[in-house]
Amino acid sequence: MDEALRLEEREEIGDRLACLACAPKSGDLIRRRFVPWFRVAVSNCAPVPAGTKPIYAAAQISVIDRIRTIEPRSPMTDQPYLRLRGIRKEFGTFAALSNIDLDIAKGEFVCFLGPSGCGKTTLLRIIAGLEVPTSGTITQAGSDITRRPPAERDYGIVFQSYALFPNLSVADNVAYGLVNRRVPKTQINERVRELVKLVGLPGSERKFPAQLSGGQQQRIALARALATSPGLLLLDEPLSALDALERVRLRQEIRALQQKLGVTTIMVTHDQEEALSLADRIVVMNHGVIEQIGSAMDIYREPASPFVADFVGKVNVLPGRLDGSKLDVGSFSLSPPQLSRHAAPAKDVKVYLRPEDVLARSVGGGGAGFPPDDPHVFDAVIEKIEFLGSFCHVHVNASAFAPHKLTVYLSLNFLTEQSLTVNSSLRLKLLPERLRIF
Repeated sequence: MDEALRLEEREEIGDRLACLACAPKSGDLIRRRFVPWFRVAVSNCAPVPAGTKPIYAAAQISVIDRIRTIEPRSPMTDQPYLRLRGIRKEFGTFAALSNIDLDIAKGEFVCFLGPSGCGKTTLLRIIAGLEVPTSGTITQAGSDITRRPPAERDYGIVFQSYALFPNLSVADNVAYGLVNRRVPKTQINERVRELVKLVGLPGSERKFPAQLSGGQQQRIALARALATSPGLLLLDEPLSALDALERVRLRQEIRALQQKLGVTTIMVTHDQEEALSLADRIVVMNHGVIEQIGSAMDIYREPASPFVADFVGKVNVLPGRLDGSKLDVGSFSLSPPQLSRHAAPAKDVKVYLRPEDVLARSVGGGGAGFPPDDPHVFDAVIEKIEFLGSFCHVHVNASAFAPHKLTVYLSLNFLTEQSLTVNSSLRLKLLPERLRIF
């Protein structure tokens, strides 16, 4: 920019731009094309000496026209939208978070996954400004927001408990943030209608929260969070209070809506199925630290630690002995391909085997599909069958792994076709390449 902006002008332009960004017709254009450029230019401007004529006097120059003249700076294209560095949070002598480093790209859907007490909600509250970190920095769209109050941060948030105002109608709940920003009433009404329709509840504007189901209330809470077109959407276990069917429906709607709007989203959950089905990347947390960051497939297939292998999905844990590239587990001496490049010293290990990574054939069928000399085949007897609908958890006893028992996944069709029940015999096959060793 050829002239620097004075501090009071920054505030004025920011307010005007926020109002424009809420307008249904121009909001997307401003949010996607101009706001990042505007923030970079303004944040890098120094105040001019007192007495300098303001360059944004009266209404002589259109804000949008001026923004169009600001060129984007190349470093912004290389930076993540949200960056956390060295985040630590202590409550007295207890460290809830320890040295959290995380980068989140613009438009990405990230899930914080972990057991209760792992620090995931504390981390979300720090990003929202509802908690102050003991140390570390948070950068959003190139600006340091570590010490900014919540009202000065660019995000919308949805809570587990909906947090709707019971005395306000659906329309007034959705419009709450826009009213506080003094957006013209006609624009507010249009934006409310647009959002209520977007979340699948057109015509409900005059209803009150008590007249809505839990799923409907959460949809309205989502609409309210999106009303101001935030750059960041925070979801604090938004589905945990809903019944199973409603959870599935709403999580599909949330994902479709996030992809349509392209808003950067962070969701806190302890539900593995939610995280695996929704997220572009999952951040697995435990005891205040990040155990692993990766896609759903990476987290599930390539766990980085025993905790991740055990926490995400179901797994059989067996004792083993590792010597070089040889693995002894049960009565098997295996050479898994993942060990071929690593000559490890002899040591005791734990072997993690997913239930779906064991293939099954009935003994009555002659073990069809398994060569008679296959070294990875073993016999087992069904001890218990847990019926879960289309598939079952089948617990088996196998002399090859005695005294340890295995759980395998078998389809209901397979069990029915082979007439398998408790005490039936099975022929099973290990897949050595699927074993994970820690």
